[in-house]
Amino acid sequence: MTLTETDKRSLLKLARQTITGKLTPGKAPDNPDPETSDTLQLRCGAFVSVYINGKLRGCIGTFSEEETLYGNVKNMALSASTSDSRFNPIEPEELDDLTIEISVLSPRKLIFDKREIILGKHGIYLIKGLNRGTLLPQVATDQNWSVDEFLGNCASHKAGIGWDGWRTADLFTYEAIVFSSEEIDSNC
Repeated sequence: MTLTETDKRSLLKLARQTITGKLTPGKAPDNPDPETSDTLQLRCGAFVSVYINGKLRGCIGTFSEEETLYGNVKNMALSASTSDSRFNPIEPEELDDLTIEISVLSPRKLIFDKREIILGKHGIYLIKGLNRGTLLPQVATDQNWSVDEFLGNCASHKAGIGWDGWRTADLFTYEAIVFSSEEIDSNC
């Protein structure tokens, strides 16, 4: 999958309008669904991360392919800004300092060896029983982690199965197209 600059701008605009509309009802412009390209109507997962003055304030996503890409971005933008239990919800007065990052996900691929993981290219998804956890591709490079640290942090902090729990979990990789309002267009 490829996203054009227009697709990226449309998704960022949709995310910002969704957040602004929720936080400032009556003051924000209507939030109609954008004119969508065929790409934005594909069914794929997405994560939305929200930052205030460069600090993470929410990150929620889905691997669900039941909804369109623009539908998933809209839903995840709302959840990331208001419902990530790790952070306080975004406040209306913080909107001017809001940066949005979107990660559009490829389908997951089952792997059998950690050597199949390419840091910076692959995100990881672990399943062990009812426990699940994921880390986006950019996390490993942002944290300067090795593959073992990437897996250990995901297993321990995301899936709740202990540092070495990944060794007996089902391992998946996926890729993401990552872009933010900071790099695409300051008006998004």
